[in-house]
Amino acid sequence: MSPVALPGSQLHESPHELRPSRVPLRAGELAAIMGFWAFLAALSAAGRLINPRGPELSPEVASGLLTISFAEYSIWAVLTVPIFMLAHRFTVTAETGRFRILLFMTLGLVIAVLVDTVLAQVRLHVLPPPPGRFRQPPSILGNLLRFQFLYDYMVYLAIFAAALARDYFLRYQARLEEATELQAQAVKLEAQLSDARLNALRSQLNPHFLFNTLNAISSLVERDPRGVRKMIARLGELLRHTLEETESQEIVLERELELLRRYLDIMEVRFQGKLEATITATDDVKRALVPNLILQPLVENALKHGVSAADGRGHVEVSAARSGDQVVLTVRDHGPGVAGTETDNGVGLSNTIARLDQLYKAKQRFSLKPAPDGGTVAEIRLPYHEQPERA
Repeated sequence: MSPVALPGSQLHESPHELRPSRVPLRAGELAAIMGFWAFLAALSAAGRLINPRGPELSPEVASGLLTISFAEYSIWAVLTVPIFMLAHRFTVTAETGRFRILLFMTLGLVIAVLVDTVLAQVRLHVLPPPPGRFRQPPSILGNLLRFQFLYDYMVYLAIFAAALARDYFLRYQARLEEATELQAQAVKLEAQLSDARLNALRSQLNPHFLFNTLNAISSLVERDPRGVRKMIARLGELLRHTLEETESQEIVLERELELLRRYLDIMEVRFQGKLEATITATDDVKRALVPNLILQPLVENALKHGVSAADGRGHVEVSAARSGDQVVLTVRDHGPGVAGTETDNGVGLSNTIARLDQLYKAKQRFSLKPAPDGGTVAEIRLPYHEQPERA
């Protein structure tokens, strides 16, 4: 698989090393370089001119010393920029370190010899020779043999070290930016994946609900045509809500209870007087956001295992209340109870558990247990909030 260049970065020569795009020296960096060398030039000139133990300098000699000081550090100020750019262009890494360092050391040796030769020419022209002595023109070979270039070589090494420090800092900064970008992308992808899972769960739940309701309608077509018309009207309202709220994972509890009331209207017609359903909610919880159509599967489960299995009239109680910073949703039936564990749940309850986990992770809790005086209680606890939990 070929490597992919991430935004804001490019691949280094090594397949395992990412490096930033070429970053030219900024105006502030150029100003700092020039200011640094100007300061050293002034310091060097002051040190050469102010010598309390030496003889008084003639104006010609003092002028020559000033020229030499500013010429020397002007040369290094000009050379600093290409040295910095070369060190950034040919980054020294663990894979290429020895070879490139050797090249940079050799380049530094050449630069140091040339700088020393140029400065020797400047001295020859701006400083008068000592009395009774003749100053010979400088030669590159003579400078090499006498190692007069060592000071300039040390200056080059200091510049090269500063260039490496800048390059490592830029790469470190690029890695931080890349890590931040990747982290943001990971969060975005995780949210998209969670949305996809939630949408998949809802798409699985809606046909399940629709088929069960249509089956209930078909069983009453001949016996109760008027009731069937009422069921179809309520079903149409629920389907309209499902289509309109496709992108919404959460809904205001008051609206959720209103939709549940329409679903119970359908079920009351189906059970032909055998169903008694009550819905209660305290005022301090009605504006809370809850998962869209979260109560319908719980009520459907209560109808299946409670009302259908009960002798005589069945009861389903739905309540919503606030407990501290939590919303407590309860669905209870008074039937014979349901056996088994949560792993035995059907599509409705399995979807409910999965949706709660996707939306609220460890902040939610779902339980399905026998009631003390008979029947089954399904309880959902989730954090109270009026703004989307997963904004």
